[in-house]
Amino acid sequence: MNEILSAQKEGVLTLTFNRPAKMNAINLAMYSELVAQLRSAATNSEVRAVLFVAEGPHFTAGNDIFDFLENPGVDMDAVGFQFIFELHNFPKPLIAVVQGSAVGIGTTMLLHCDVVLATPTAVFSLPFVTLGLVPEAGSSYLFPALVGYQRAAEILFTGKSFDAQAGKEMGLVGTIAQDALEQGIAVAAQIASQPPTAVTNTKALLKSASHHAVTEVIKAEGALFGMALHSDEARDALMKFAKRRGAL
Repeated sequence: MNEILSAQKEGVLTLTFNRPAKMNAINLAMYSELVAQLRSAATNSEVRAVLFVAEGPHFTAGNDIFDFLENPGVDMDAVGFQFIFELHNFPKPLIAVVQGSAVGIGTTMLLHCDVVLATPTAVFSLPFVTLGLVPEAGSSYLFPALVGYQRAAEILFTGKSFDAQAGKEMGLVGTIAQDALEQGIAVAAQIASQPPTAVTNTKALLKSASHHAVTEVIKAEGALFGMALHSDEARDALMKFAKRRGAL
């Protein structure tokens, strides 16, 4: 079964997490496909926007912990970091529709999206410290810039989750609706119908003030993430987490 589905219609490339039996936990093969799809879409004039959605009741449980422990790629060439950089540098609008759990990268990737919609079931979680790790995807810069330092620090230090309403209050989510998927499809189509150069130039301007800073933070996070991952603290925490999730 293809764990990343892709479909292109009227200027919108829809990428679907399709591993519902594992809460759409992202493995290396899925990261590779996401990277390939985004790289192709970035230069394809027929793609004007990308929409991230998910099959089943959950957006994504984040990294597949078992896969991650078996293949802990932590340098900048690792496919997980390639995905982060593709999101960060993607020149066209990114839209996401979230339902259920959005864990780790499932939340941090949203910080790179231009429009985020959620159903009332959405629950966001950034359990990096709980796992003996550090934040990734530029979230140690982007999250406090979005929600304020103290709120970001509390969430990151404790690993506590927050619901869709809190996400909207923080600015992580723009719209909460039962029909978030239908609304997300409509928003993506509306954006795709706009003059494409004007859209990409506007996104570049919106991101220009922080783009370089976020690039440097992603690199710094990656270095610390790699060091943390090789620690006994992180290995023990990740093993416990995987066992609780039934991944091992």
